Amino acid sequence: MKDWIISVMQTMGYPGIGLLMFLENIFPPIPSELIMPAAGFAASSGGLTLGGAILAGIIGSVLGQLPLYYLGRLVGRRRLKRWADRHGRWLMVSAASIDRADAAFLHHGKSAVFFCRVVPGLRSLISIPAGIAKMNLATFLLWTTLGTSIWTSALTTLGYALGQNYERVSEYLGPISTAITVLLVAAAIIWVVRRRRKAHEHAAADTRDPAPADEPSATAAQPASHRSGSTPR
Repeated sequence: MKDWIISVMQTMGYPGIGLLMFLENIFPPIPSELIMPAAGFAASSGGLTLGGAILAGIIGSVLGQLPLYYLGRLVGRRRLKRWADRHGRWLMVSAASIDRADAAFLHHGKSAVFFCRVVPGLRSLISIPAGIAKMNLATFLLWTTLGTSIWTSALTTLGYALGQNYERVSEYLGPISTAITVLLVAAAIIWVVRRRRKAHEHAAADTRDPAPADEPSATAAQPASHRSGSTPR
């Protein structure tokens, strides 16, 4: 992987950096934690400029978010809700929960897009809910660019400073990215298990405590003589 990344950069220069960062969003095994430090090292060797490498990485990364964003728009809220109505019970997802998540994203979507750009494991995935929520494209690109600029600049500068030891960046950040991914999967599994358990508990409670039968009305319980209003003579 490292040799191929270096080869692309040496052959294509700045467009190669942009291409690699574009592919990194679609094909996660190509890590930005290796691409941009390698670009920083190339800049420190005199083959590229630091600013040019950072700019190429930003452009490639931002463009790489668009396929995922439009994938979310293609899926759409209605189609996702129809899927939830048909199959969501297996994952304990309902149309109502999708509406709540969509409302939350409308309130916090800008912050989510910005901060997730600097979190390994979430950098690309956040584009999908942004598309599902039909976040304004200009707003999406603005916050994506801001967050991506921080991430890309930091990685490239570290590679520039470390020189031939640029791979240390990937060695440190790689396990963090893996750990975050594992935690997200574990959290999703725990959430599903808890939701299913609560559903079973509610179902069991309804079975144990059936609704009491209607009590006879006071009128029906009165003797006939009282209902007629007459008294025996």
